[in-house]
Amino acid sequence: MRSSSGRGLQPNVLNTFDTIVMAVAGSAPAYSIAATTAVLVASVGLAGPAALLYCAIPMLGIVLAFRRLGRIDINAGASYSWVGRTLHPFLGFLSGWALVVSATIFMVAGSLPAGAMTLALFDPSLAENTVLATAVGAAWFLAMLLVVLGGARLTVRAQLLMSGVELAILLFFILAALLHNGTAAAFDWSWLGFSHFDGASGFASGALIATFYYWGWDVTSNLSEETRNSRRTAGLAALVGVGVVFLLFEAYTVAVNVTLTAEDIRAGGSNVLGALGEAIWPGVGGKLLVVAVLLSTVATLETTLIQVTRSLFAMGRDRSMPAALGTVHHRWNTPWVAIAVVGAVALAMFVASTALGSVGDVLAAAVAAIGLQIAFYYGLAGIAAVVAYRRTLLTSVRDFVLGGAWPLLGALFMLWIFFESLGELSAASTGIGLGGLAVGLVPMIVYWRQGSAYYRPARLDAALAMETRESDAGSASRHPDYADKSLATDF
Repeated sequence: MRSSSGRGLQPNVLNTFDTIVMAVAGSAPAYSIAATTAVLVASVGLAGPAALLYCAIPMLGIVLAFRRLGRIDINAGASYSWVGRTLHPFLGFLSGWALVVSATIFMVAGSLPAGAMTLALFDPSLAENTVLATAVGAAWFLAMLLVVLGGARLTVRAQLLMSGVELAILLFFILAALLHNGTAAAFDWSWLGFSHFDGASGFASGALIATFYYWGWDVTSNLSEETRNSRRTAGLAALVGVGVVFLLFEAYTVAVNVTLTAEDIRAGGSNVLGALGEAIWPGVGGKLLVVAVLLSTVATLETTLIQVTRSLFAMGRDRSMPAALGTVHHRWNTPWVAIAVVGAVALAMFVASTALGSVGDVLAAAVAAIGLQIAFYYGLAGIAAVVAYRRTLLTSVRDFVLGGAWPLLGALFMLWIFFESLGELSAASTGIGLGGLAVGLVPMIVYWRQGSAYYRPARLDAALAMETRESDAGSASRHPDYADKSLATDF
């Protein structure tokens, strides 16, 4: 794992707790609830809790897939490396490219609400000014860019502060919501069933949006080269992170159904949590939850920057993108060229976004487009895990279920909602989602023709990797200085 400069990312910087914090922050609970609830309600109505529940089951299959793949290939590129080494390098590149594009789009789509919410804390009327909200959002983005440039340790310290306050506020309002008498509707178990979906296409649309809610936990895989005992830690942190945000998402979506009418939700737009807070605690609650959303948004900008820059770093290191992207800063051990490139592209997109309409319009189109790309690369990673472990799946029921059936279910679900939702999306969302993927064909073909070694991969095979590690353990154990604890990690 060497960069083009001869330096790699700094290993063993993050521990298990740090990585769990990054997983939760990556899914951005407060931001996802605030920014996406209006889109989810517009798509499936009262079935929001059901969409989140039924998407969580296959999503756990994808988490298991990432966990198992990370045990046999520690790589900052994550699915970019795994899919390329199991299915085909072309699919691997497009998997990595989908993450790069979705993350870059999100950095704009996420920064705009951050700017609007910052302004709303001072004067709510200013939040509707798209140009001003874009400028403030860009300032937040640049601040997080500098934090990410400063290294993984600085990034985690910032996350501990932002996510700690965010989660404290969210938990307080969950308790407050339980004591509050809802005015919109009484809780109904049918919200967790299928009756409120408008057929298969309606379910697919809701699941696609729910996928966006959960997206971000896989930052733990992109940080694997910088994580202590990452063969175990990255996957464990992802499982814990998804479990935490699932409970938060369900609790708040139910609270929204109980407390706010459809008209209230539409009026809340990209800040439904603010409306919910105002209904629960008039005069104070709205502002407190706006602070939580703001912190969540800024925190997830940071984790998204890590994902896209580590992915580009891996591509630069493999010469499947310009080699300069694999350059590591001599002091901070961060891929500074990739960070600078992402910053320049995102700032250009900030300027372009001001011509696309209001903050809500930009966000609605972006969420669905990002959902397409997430479903694409998650689906490929799920299949990659099954292929990589194909020779071990029948060794036990546990291996068959956790290593084969569940990841395959998750993969098929993700690919199904990808294709099923195409006919339901707006032209803007479809164009952004598919057009972003299509652009990746250009660098893929260029660097394939140049002979990048990435397109001649060593196949990823769990059984072979296990045999190799057992052989290495046997040889090393006969050496008097043997002390390689990493071999204790099970598959």
